[in-house]
Amino acid sequence: MTTTSQHPHGGRCATASTEVMRIASDEPRRFTAQTVQGGRDPGSRRSAPAAGAPVSCRNLWKIFGPDPRKLLESPDARLPRSEMREKTGCVAAVRDVSFDVAPAEIFVVMGLSGSGKSTLIRCLSRLIEPTAGTVMMAGRDVLAASPAELRDLRRHHVSMVFQHFGLLPNRRVIDNVAFGLEVQGHDRASRHARANEILDVVGLQGLGSCYPDELSGGMQQRVGLARALANDPQVLLFDEPFSALDPLIRRDMQDEVMRLQASLRKTMVFITHDLSEALKLGDRIAVMHDGDVVQIGTPEQLVGSPANDYVADFTRDVVRSRVLTAGYIMTPVDPRSAGAGLAARPAVAAGAVVHDLIERVMGNEQPLAVVDEAGEVIGVVDRWAVMSVVAGKRVGGDR
Repeated sequence: MTTTSQHPHGGRCATASTEVMRIASDEPRRFTAQTVQGGRDPGSRRSAPAAGAPVSCRNLWKIFGPDPRKLLESPDARLPRSEMREKTGCVAAVRDVSFDVAPAEIFVVMGLSGSGKSTLIRCLSRLIEPTAGTVMMAGRDVLAASPAELRDLRRHHVSMVFQHFGLLPNRRVIDNVAFGLEVQGHDRASRHARANEILDVVGLQGLGSCYPDELSGGMQQRVGLARALANDPQVLLFDEPFSALDPLIRRDMQDEVMRLQASLRKTMVFITHDLSEALKLGDRIAVMHDGDVVQIGTPEQLVGSPANDYVADFTRDVVRSRVLTAGYIMTPVDPRSAGAGLAARPAVAAGAVVHDLIERVMGNEQPLAVVDEAGEVIGVVDRWAVMSVVAGKRVGGDR
């Protein structure tokens, strides 16, 4: 696989269908990660990948252009993207990115076009070769994997859902869904049985004999999702899968992902440029800008405590009362000293959004008790805190 400076933002070098075939059969060159020197000195905060994390990324770089590894060893790696391009002819599409994804977490990477988010997800599976760094996925060192090990990882442990479906037009739906199982060597009867099972899961029962062009866009993306699930992977990678869909269909597909996650509990890395989609799906969200991850946090943390002006501008139109929760704006109390009086007060769940608390606090003179999933009192929330959110003021974990 070859990358050149002609694709500075990780532009797609092949059709999605071609990429699907490459995942199963490509023979990538062996890669040995190098320690990054110079630049922003990522070694000064280098840490080992988190134990047990299905996806763990440390100090990952992807630079397009001439002699990128030499650039990493120079102070020019610190330059802003436009200055780097002008001075060196290189573009840092991904700059010193580190994160861990917990089991069964939906980890969303959000950013505008050119931010590096699609390059990042392709680096995770080595559809694009990183310049330097470490990636652990499903317990495997991805960047040190041999061609055979990488094929095994892609066939059995990691699946990808593409923006443009990537369906094989000459194959029926059932054979598209069963494609990965076919590559693994499963017989026709067993792979069709599994494909029909997954088609039922994604709401396409009875459509296995259709061809892709006989389905709507939303249905085609469900086929892509079913194909990714058929192998029962540990990790799912989504590269802006719903961005080409109409708004109503996109919302239905978001709901479908949440429904499937509630039952299947997969680890997901989800790429999007849509803030509302990120807030809806993400357990945590990483915001990218010019190749850098500028903030990682929960939806509440991004909306309530943006790390810089870029994130603040991104989230400024969000209705905060529909994102921030009682647990975020509460005044914490020690459960051991809460006392019977506090426990007897009207209670709200820590996960209740502020919008749903407005009538409750207006009808109570005393603060409401905030309880965790076990019913323990962990804090209190009063009128001032709730109405401050509505008025746009900083409160609770936001202060």
